[in-house]
Formats: sequence, structure tokens, C-alpha cells
Amino acid sequence: MKEALVACRTGMGSSMMLKIKVEQVVRENNYPIKVHHDTLSAVNQFKGDLLITLEDLVPDVKDKVKYVIGIKNLMDKEEIKSKLNEFLEVNV
Repeated sequence: MKEALVACRTGMGSSMMLKIKVEQVVRENNYPIKVHHDTLSAVNQFKGDLLITLEDLVPDVKDKVKYVIGIKNLMDKEEIKSKLNEFLEVNV
């Protein structure tokens, strides 16, 4: 089971909506991913496999995690699915 953190600056609005969409995609596709939620400041303590955040925040965190996914449209389940598939292909 892979551990993923969904985060944004404050951990309230956009990342909570993104977490819901990610969990839907994970459930619908039976992905072996457990989804957590927090603020970007929690990234330093996160020991999981994947960070999922908004695309504009990727430069702020790309050196702090093993793998990061930047999402352009947090409501686009196809974008989320595609990027999770890419992650799973190299991290099985």
C-alpha cells in the first residue's frame, strides 16, 4: 500500500476538494493508495510515497518528497487518474 499526502498552503479549501476527488479515483480504480490530508508545512514530516498538490505549488515542494504530482484542475478526475497511473507505473 502506497501512502499519499494531499496538501495545499492552508490545508482547507482546495486540498480538501482535491482529496475528495483523489479518493474517488483511488476507489473507482482499486489503486493501492491510502490518502492523507494536511498543509504544505506537514510535508517535511511526511514519510510516505507521494505528494499530491496543485501544479503551481510543485516548485515549493519538489525537493522535499520522493514523488510529487501537480494537478492543474482539481475537479478533473481524468487528469488525476492519468497522473496516478504514471506514479504507479514507476512505483509498484
